Formats: sequence, C-alpha cells, structure tokens
Amino acid sequence: MDQLVWLSLCISLLISLSAGLPFEDGNNNNVKITRQSLELTQTINIQRQEFMQRECELLGQHHQTMNDLTDLQMDHMIVDKEHKLLYCYVPKVACTNWKRVLMMLMGKWNNGTDPLQIPGSLAHSEGMFTKFYDLTEAEQQQVLSEDYTRFILVRHPFERLLSAYRNKLEGDSPSAKYFQSRVGRQIVKELRPGASNSSLENGDDVTFGEFIQYLLTPELSRANQTDYNEHWEVITRLCNPCVVNYNVVGKYDTLLDDSALALYLARARNLIFPTGHKPSSTKANLRTYFDPLPIGSIRRLYEIYEEDFRLFGYGLDDVLGFEFG
Repeated sequence: MDQLVWLSLCISLLISLSAGLPFEDGNNNNVKITRQSLELTQTINIQRQEFMQRECELLGQHHQTMNDLTDLQMDHMIVDKEHKLLYCYVPKVACTNWKRVLMMLMGKWNNGTDPLQIPGSLAHSEGMFTKFYDLTEAEQQQVLSEDYTRFILVRHPFERLLSAYRNKLEGDSPSAKYFQSRVGRQIVKELRPGASNSSLENGDDVTFGEFIQYLLTPELSRANQTDYNEHWEVITRLCNPCVVNYNVVGKYDTLLDDSALALYLARARNLIFPTGHKPSSTKANLRTYFDPLPIGSIRRLYEIYEEDFRLFGYGLDDVLGFEFG
C-alpha cells in the first residue's frame, strides 16, 4: 500500500468520524468506545493491510482476480448492500456473534436488542444472508470499490485449530455430538489400532494428537483431496485476502476494537458488538495440547497453514517457544 492510499484511508476515517454521523462515546459491559480508540484501531488496521499486501506480493498471489475464484471460494463472503459491508466469516473466529450482529443490522431479528438472544442455529441457517456470488457483475464491482467496507477477522492458526478440536471433538454439545459421530468415528476407525467398541461407536474420545494426524492424512480429512471442513480450513482458502482487498483486517485478540471499527465504518448506528460472551481459554491451553506432539508433525502442520501465518503476521513462539528457521 503506497503513501497516497495510506493517506486516503486516514482521511476517509476522519471524514466518517466527523461528518454526517453524530458520534457519542458508548459504554457496553465496561468496554469504552471513543473517537480516539477508533483512530488508534484504524492506524493498526492500516499497518495490517500493508503487511498483508507485502506478503501477497512475496507469495506471488497479488495478480489474482475475483474471476479466478469459484463459488465455493466465495461462499463465506456475506454482503449487506444497504450498509455497504462485506464480511468474510471464518469459523472459530467469532463468526456466530458476527452473524447475529448482521441479522440485527439488516433487520432480520425483531425480538429484542441483544444479539446474543438470537439462536446460533438461526444465524447459521442456509439462505439467511446474501453472498458475493449472488450479486450481479456490476454489484460485485461496487463491493470491490472504495465505497465498501470489506471486513475479515482472523486468528492464530493453531489457536483456531485447538478451538475447533475442543468445540467439535472434545465437547458434549449437539454440534460436538454431530462431529464425533462423523469425523470422530472416522478418526478412531482409521487411526487407532485396537480401538474399543465404545470408541468405534461414539467417536467421542479422539485425542488432540489423533486429530492432528487426521489433518495430516489428506485422504481422510480433505474432501476430494482438496478441501478441509470449514472449521479447520485454511483462512486464505476461505476468504482469499490476496484477491479481495480487505480494508478492515481484524484479529481475535483485538476482537472488540476491530469489530467496533468495522461497524462504525459501515455506519451501523446504535449497534455494538456484544461483549457478554464467555472469553475463550484456548490460547492459555496451547502449550498443554501442542507440547506432546512430535516436532515433525508440528512442522508439517505449519506448512499447511503457512499462508495464514505469513499473511496475518502470526508466529510459533506461543506454541513452541521458538520459530522454525
């Protein structure tokens, strides 16, 4: 991103903060959103965009266009034409709450003002949102113009993997039971010699090491040898950040600040990202789950998610205590 683009982004933020939209400091669950905090978040956001664009160039992916993408590669791109917002949702990165917020923003929920009251199953229901591929070519070009806020939320690749494992294979929710009966049983059958009948039948005791081995065995884990399940698919394959010029790049560690910026730039009046959800303990448990894994497995796993590490500026120090050379 050159200096001119950087300046235009700063100017556009200042205009949006000062013109047309009456700004009032808000307080939601003791999270203060101020003009100064939004300006600081935008400064960090611009740095993330610049970093991501440099990495796209280093990876040789900056010449790709939307015409190179299939409908499947655009399936996670939700568009709100009224508020000129594109949001690419990434499972295990607050996507349920963001879909709830979008339902309220688009007037799809009228039973209260708390997004957390919206059933997750409803927020994820088929046909709830307009996708990028639903648009005409002219509408698609408008979405890719400077008029739109294009928002992506990302997370440390290994933290996201662990969150998916704990939620889908280690838990006891209806969603976990669904994954255990399908993915869990497959893992036990194919990767655990001498498994008990109970494990083969329920698939509810898959270890983290077995899950990682499953990911490293593409004939088991990749549909048609190409695609993972969306909950552990590589973010760059879900959202194609080297093709879509995202102008708000949020991270799970700064979820509230980045969400506030995206909503403000989309001119979402009186709507704040919910802060009442239970904070994740996944990051604190990374070493507990990853330390027993063979270093060779971690290296191979890193290679699968390398683009996510590189494009979004993540490292392995939190997991290994050192980086690969």
